[in-house]
Amino acid sequence: MLEKPDAADLLATARDAVLQEILPALPPEKAVVARMVAAAIALALREQAAVLPETTPDLAALAAAIRAGAHDPGTPSHAQVAAFLREHARLRASVSAPKALG
Repeated sequence: MLEKPDAADLLATARDAVLQEILPALPPEKAVVARMVAAAIALALREQAAVLPETTPDLAALAAAIRAGAHDPGTPSHAQVAAFLREHARLRASVSAPKALG
């Protein structure tokens, strides 16, 4: 972070302005657009807050290895790859669909 307010603070302020000041002043047929903007800002904030693992593998290469059977049950790497995929899916859901996580 360089200084306050940082990007997250500014995005949160912008989202609040859209929801509290702009949305109520819009005609109903334009409200959906304002809600989409607010949702996009919220998604950007969650994405910014997500902590990505320092050692993220090349996902295309990992997918190819999985398709080739390199990480099938019974292989030494199966548990580690399965754990990574669960955590990666959870991280992606926490950004794009946090309500799905409960």
